[in-house]
Amino acid sequence: MVHAGLVLEGGGMRGVYTSGVLEYFMEQDLYFPYIIGVSAGACSAASYLSRQKGRNKRVNTDHLDNPDYLSYRNYLKKRQLFGMDFIFDEVPNKLDPFDYDTFNKANETFIVGTTDCHSGETIYYNNREHGKDMLQILRASSSLPFVAPIVKYDQRHLLDGGISDPIPIRQAEHDGLTKNVVILTRNRGYYKKPSRNSWLTRKAYRNYPGLLEKLDIRAESYNKTLEYIFSEEKNGNVFILQPTKPLKVGRVERNKTKLIELYEEGYEDAKANYSKLMTWLQS
Repeated sequence: MVHAGLVLEGGGMRGVYTSGVLEYFMEQDLYFPYIIGVSAGACSAASYLSRQKGRNKRVNTDHLDNPDYLSYRNYLKKRQLFGMDFIFDEVPNKLDPFDYDTFNKANETFIVGTTDCHSGETIYYNNREHGKDMLQILRASSSLPFVAPIVKYDQRHLLDGGISDPIPIRQAEHDGLTKNVVILTRNRGYYKKPSRNSWLTRKAYRNYPGLLEKLDIRAESYNKTLEYIFSEEKNGNVFILQPTKPLKVGRVERNKTKLIELYEEGYEDAKANYSKLMTWLQS
C-alpha cells in the first residue's frame, strides 16, 4: 500500500506531460490514496481515477481540429477560448464517455482546488462530498480569467484553482500527507516572472478584489511554492517528476505533434524513474 500523496500542477495544454506520467502509473497499477490537483492536473487525475487508459491522450489531442474545442471563434461567440461546454459536456458524455461508475467507486480521496473570485481564497472540493458535481468543479478549476467565464457553484463565483494555489503541496500536508509525489509541468530552473494586473484586468474583474489581489501576487506565490517543494525534496519528503528541458508547448497549444511528444516525455520520465520512485515510496 502506497503511503504518500500525489500533487498535480496545472498548466493548460502543458498538462499532457502529467497525463503521460499518470498513464504509466496506470499501467503499473500504481494508485495513491490521496490525489490533489488544480486545473489541467485535476482533469488528468479524473481519468486516472476512472482507470481509463489512453483517455487523457485522446481527450487532449483528438479534438484539436474541432473549433468547438479551441478556437478564436469560441471567444468571439462565447468569450471563452476553450469550448468549456464541449470539453466538460460533449466530450465526457458523448464523444469519449467518462466512466462515472468506476470514478465514483474509487477508494482514493480526490481533492480539486478552485479560486473564490470574491475572497481570493482557495476552495477545495473532494470526491466524497461532491462526486456528482465533479465535472462542474473541474470546469471551475480549469477556467482562467478571460479564457473562460466564471463558474457559479456552491453559492460562489469560481475560477482556476492555480490562481490561488498553483501547486497544492501545503494542502496535502495539511490533510496529513507527510510524503508527496509532485508532478510539475515546467522544467527545473523555470520561475514565473512578476507581472501586475493590466488596466483591462482590473476593469473586467473590478467586482472581485480577492481575485485581483491573487493575480497580482501570483508569480511570487508560485516561486515561493517551488522553493518550498525543492527544499522538501532535499529533506526526503517530496519526489518530483517534471520535464527536463524548456517546453515547446504553450498553455494554449494546438500543435498535435508537440502535444504527443510532451505526453510521451511524461510517460518515459515516469518509466525511467519508476524504480527510484518505488524505493522512495518504501523508505
